[in-house]
Amino acid sequence: MKLAIYGYGNIGRGVECAVRQNPDAELTGVFTRRPPESVRTLTGAPVYAAADVDAHASDIDVLVICGGSATDLPGLTPALAGRFHVVDSFDTHARIPEHFAKVDAAARESGHLALISGGWDPGMFSLSRLYGSAILPDGKDYTFWGRGVSQGHSDAVRRIPGVLDARQYTVPIPEALDAVRSGSMPELTARQKHRREVYVVAAEGADRAAIEHAVVTMPNYFDEYDTTVTFITAEEMKRDHAALPHGGFVFRTGRTGLNREHSHTIEYRLTLDSNPEFTALVLVALARAVDRMAKRGETGCRTIFDVTPADLSPLSGEELRARLL
Repeated sequence: MKLAIYGYGNIGRGVECAVRQNPDAELTGVFTRRPPESVRTLTGAPVYAAADVDAHASDIDVLVICGGSATDLPGLTPALAGRFHVVDSFDTHARIPEHFAKVDAAARESGHLALISGGWDPGMFSLSRLYGSAILPDGKDYTFWGRGVSQGHSDAVRRIPGVLDARQYTVPIPEALDAVRSGSMPELTARQKHRREVYVVAAEGADRAAIEHAVVTMPNYFDEYDTTVTFITAEEMKRDHAALPHGGFVFRTGRTGLNREHSHTIEYRLTLDSNPEFTALVLVALARAVDRMAKRGETGCRTIFDVTPADLSPLSGEELRARLL
């Protein structure tokens, strides 16, 4: 399959690396809104202007859109789904139905296939929640994120006046994990499940007390959590917080038996050195599925729920049955 990358940030670079690990994939180009001559790819892949993407349509089976969910993907994915088979990693959970509807309309009208919200959450964690609730209908879902860097929360802190740089780590609370693993199906608030650690590089002379207050009281980000703010130097930020690790857990706990006497726990865990590189690998597997589904004549929008496991794998059905079943 011939893949192209639209947008060359952290996830775009991850997709570039992921293609090298998938022998059935070929990277035919990187499309950027920056001046192409200013972009140097990791593997020497050719770089083109985003405005010229249509001229390369014959070299693209699936276009992997690597933009941000806040401002890029809501407009980019519907527009590009009108001209290409596409995959994106839209991760604003509350807006997925709205995004799906727009992309579905554009893809159906043009006869293309699109898959949105690929990655690990939404994505692999979504599948775990689906399988768990289907298998244990009498039960509860629990999702924990971290310990890892939240890029969206970090960006929110960087927008506070006086902040030069910031990293925010989401950290699961061990006692909450233990309570879920016990099978007792506890009721847990956001504060009981996670805490937040924020590391800030402040401008010289900035009011640190005001910055800390702005962080811990920020609605929808920190006000519902126990949050610590630590001020560090730019050198410490570069030395200690340059990586983008993440991960988390999905649990389904439930009961079975005539009198609900037996308890069961399903646990799915990810520990990631690089959030964007792992996300990119999921996107490439989903691009394979889109390529296959499109060749079967499917159009419109899909999510990971609509993809068969076999379409994700480069192995044939015979190989899957022999090796993995």
